[in-house]
Amino acid sequence: MEAYQISDHCYEVKAKGGMQTSEKLKTNETNKEEGCVWPQILAISAASLGALNDGALYAWTSPFLVKLVNDKEHYDISEMEANNITVVMPLTMVLTGYLFSQLVDRIGRKKTMFLIAVPQILSLLTCAFARSIYVFYISRVFAGLGSAILMSALPAYIGEVTSPRVRGVWGNSLTSMFYVGQFFVNVAGSYCDILTVSCIFTSVSVLFSVVYYFMPESPFFFIMKGDNESAKQSLRYLTRKTNVDEDFSMLKMDVDRQMSEAGNWKDLFCINSNRRALIIAMGKGMAWEIKLLACLLIIAIFLRISQMFGGCGILVQYNQYIIKKAGEDVSPEIVSILFTGLCVVFNILAVSFIVNRFSRKVLFATSSALCSIVLCVFASYFYCEEFVPNVDLDYVSWLPLTCCIIFLVGWSYGLAIIPTLMIGELFSVSVKSKAMILMMVALGGGASLSNLLFNILNNAFGTFAPFVFFALYNIGTLTVSLYVIPETKGKTLEEIQMVLKGYSEDNIKNNIKSSVVN
Repeated sequence: MEAYQISDHCYEVKAKGGMQTSEKLKTNETNKEEGCVWPQILAISAASLGALNDGALYAWTSPFLVKLVNDKEHYDISEMEANNITVVMPLTMVLTGYLFSQLVDRIGRKKTMFLIAVPQILSLLTCAFARSIYVFYISRVFAGLGSAILMSALPAYIGEVTSPRVRGVWGNSLTSMFYVGQFFVNVAGSYCDILTVSCIFTSVSVLFSVVYYFMPESPFFFIMKGDNESAKQSLRYLTRKTNVDEDFSMLKMDVDRQMSEAGNWKDLFCINSNRRALIIAMGKGMAWEIKLLACLLIIAIFLRISQMFGGCGILVQYNQYIIKKAGEDVSPEIVSILFTGLCVVFNILAVSFIVNRFSRKVLFATSSALCSIVLCVFASYFYCEEFVPNVDLDYVSWLPLTCCIIFLVGWSYGLAIIPTLMIGELFSVSVKSKAMILMMVALGGGASLSNLLFNILNNAFGTFAPFVFFALYNIGTLTVSLYVIPETKGKTLEEIQMVLKGYSEDNIKNNIKSSVVN
């Protein structure tokens, strides 16, 4: 396989790599061995079990926050102290993300992911026997450590062990399992005490450890370390082919090319494709001009935390609190179960029938628009309830629950899945671990700040105020996203790198075809 050059660039671009090669070469080699996709699905499903417990720990505050405040017999915890619990987990993720991101390239994606069970079990056991607010804070620190491990390794692992066809549908298993965890903790937490819930989810961490032990390491990582035989073994497992020499050659060319770009912090910002990937992943954005990079990085951070400032995180963690404030006739426990259950259903529907059929740019923009409208309705309802007492809201008592459902529809197909899906796709192998650090800082910082702002605005101005803020933020996200989101649907990791370097779609297709012929 010969190298070729694109246009006037003196940069060599190899043939596209990975496990989609069989599809591209099918017309040239009729006797080519067909591979399977189910091992790739199995690998990311097993890895995503860690995300189930992460979602459960994240949403743990929904069923238990109110109980901690009201149960004065076992806990002497004020409402403000309880609300601060929501800040500790994402803040810990920000502070420890660097450490675990370094492990991703040192010991591998799989071994780093394997560590997640330890802090998750410690978090569950600590809160099971906690009585003091400070012990609960320690429990959330352990939960944040687990979240840091997950976000350091899992997006990269999913992006590297799957073909584009599999990644488009199953690449959001992290998000799906995260929502499944939120649902189960709300179900269990509504009817069981803290000790029982901790025991249930501790068993999930044990199951994850057992199942994930048998999954393969990323072939990308083995090639990075020069262990070619192990890379071939990993490819054999993931494709179920006996002869993976051609797939390996393609993949090795891609990894060698990406690794030839030095992987220090300077290169994360100075190499064009890495810089653009950073802007996109932190804010789903793309620089219009290099001279605007500083401004765009600020916009990028603004966009990256759109997942947290989109409003869903607040609705999940404070669900029962918000429903009680709204004066709903329905039990807050039932509403929280319904809310998180619909999160799972809508996410599965979006991943199965929407994400691979429509432009990711359109999905992200329309999602932001719908969420902003719903949050404005929420804000209006709470404003009338708190400051316009002569308005009779009994006729619209159904509105908060209806808004929750409509919000989930808009959230599930865009803001919930597009950012997570793209993070594993965008970065060159040489800087991926460093990019993941910045992703965690943006995500964890956004989560901590959104929780803190909810508490501050709620206490200072009323429940309507945080909803106004998050609605305005979604409007800003919508405006910027129209210009900054690229299209990665149906592309291999190598094709995405070529797009980020500025090559046109026609050039990419023509040169890949030329490479195959050569």
